[in-house]
Amino acid sequence: MSTLPSKTLETFENPRPGRDFTIRMEIPEFTCLCPKTGQPDFATIELAYVPDQLCVELKSLKLYIWSFRDEGAFHEDITNQIMDDIVAAIQPKFLRVTGDFNVRGGIWTKVIAEHRAPGWTAPEAVDLP
Repeated sequence: MSTLPSKTLETFENPRPGRDFTIRMEIPEFTCLCPKTGQPDFATIELAYVPDQLCVELKSLKLYIWSFRDEGAFHEDITNQIMDDIVAAIQPKFLRVTGDFNVRGGIWTKVIAEHRAPGWTAPEAVDLP
């Protein structure tokens, strides 16, 4: 596998496709460029998903995230683009992408995008004492 930035998200088969479980990832070193000024933007990208048949391979995810470093994009667009690309790659039952962007102009921005597969409902939460 390459060690250059890439828009390709590799996948692997879900080892437990008959069970709903959540995969959470935190990517604290996301960078892109402000489309207005060209200055760098920094963010933590959080992923939470319930896989169906496929999961995202981590090294390819790292290279995919790296591919945004020299691109200008608004926070809202980049968060939704990441969601769209992951959904296209793995067709999860559920995916939440949170873009928690560092302060710009005195304002912190957090963008949350979600995908739910048709017909999928979240299991009821259990609250243990």
